[in-house]
Amino acid sequence: MNYIYRHMEDRILELSKTYSAILLTGPRQAGKTTMLQKLAEKENIGREYVTLDDLTQRDMAKNDPALFLQIHKPPLFIDEVQYAPELFTYIKIHVDKHHNPGDFWLTGSQIFRLMKGVQESLAGRVALLHMSPMSQREIIGAPCVPFTTDIERFLAERNQIHPVTTPELFERIWRGSMPGLVSGQYSDRNIFYSSYLSTYMERDVRELSGNVDALKFNRFVTAVAARCSQLLNYKALADDVDIDIQISKAWINILETLGIIFLLHPYSNNVLKRTIKTPKVYFYDTGLVCYLTRWSSPEVTESGAMSGALLENLAVSEIMKSYQNAGLEPYLYFYRDRDSKEIDVILEGDGKLCPLEIKKTATPDKRLTRVFGVIDKSPLRLGTGAVLCVAEQFSAFDKDNLIVPIWMI
Repeated sequence: MNYIYRHMEDRILELSKTYSAILLTGPRQAGKTTMLQKLAEKENIGREYVTLDDLTQRDMAKNDPALFLQIHKPPLFIDEVQYAPELFTYIKIHVDKHHNPGDFWLTGSQIFRLMKGVQESLAGRVALLHMSPMSQREIIGAPCVPFTTDIERFLAERNQIHPVTTPELFERIWRGSMPGLVSGQYSDRNIFYSSYLSTYMERDVRELSGNVDALKFNRFVTAVAARCSQLLNYKALADDVDIDIQISKAWINILETLGIIFLLHPYSNNVLKRTIKTPKVYFYDTGLVCYLTRWSSPEVTESGAMSGALLENLAVSEIMKSYQNAGLEPYLYFYRDRDSKEIDVILEGDGKLCPLEIKKTATPDKRLTRVFGVIDKSPLRLGTGAVLCVAEQFSAFDKDNLIVPIWMI
């Protein structure tokens, strides 16, 4: 099994020089533990590793956190820290007393802003990072670059990144981006995803919500996967699985907390009053979507009814990962109003809104960029727009509207 370099490595070592505690969250099997263990070897300072998946350690951390930190002294790496939120207060006391950079590395399989106990205890004292399954750039060994529509960046990179054909792109979509599959540690994709759902998700879902009907929850995740890249319709999902709408909302929250899905919210301001309020739903890993929706091969996936939605999911999740891997907050939205005008993604930054349209075409039509004009009504300036597509090479309609192959994200 080959270890693949993760973009976040340098950021973690850098933050360890200034922050006493670093909390790395993200879904199970995304590679958090493996990466931090590799970094601990590089540090070579004798950092102790404890996992709260070990019930004895978990019990001590929950019931006697002071004793836990007496036995396990910093520099310390605590894995799956969400199981003992009681530790956070004691870590805070230690951090405030000693101020030693890099004392605590923590991981959790729940997203920090949804994790109970972190916000109050460690606010301002912990560097928060999110790790998703692998980005395409990590898989091919390209550098970490947060996605922007800067033409110079694409010109500099167009000869550095090897072009990818549409069938190759759909092979990536279908295979997914879990490190265990990408590295070759697991060769059977179906068995990997099947056990991922039954082992990790069922256990974590129970942890978060007690007594959940596992079969219904599995059907629910499949129903969400079938609607990736679409507006989130709680009622339709509830009807699909025969559950109450409140349960549908709670289960979406669980999938978000576990880092399986993320929601893209609509861009709106006081001027754009006609925008809708419903978010769109995306998965961090397209392989899981293909597995849940029963696409049997990359070829069938490419020609199937979901190919456009899967391509959009890949593009949006790659943009999201490009920011997360750099330790930055992505300001991503979409636009849709009651007149059915729609922009797939809006990237906000530096006082500008950059509109992105995602299309499964190798020869996009300039008319796709007409809708970008709706942004002129907002207080922010319209930045450079782009059509993200399966073109063979980087190009442009004009200086304000680029044609960007999805493999360049």
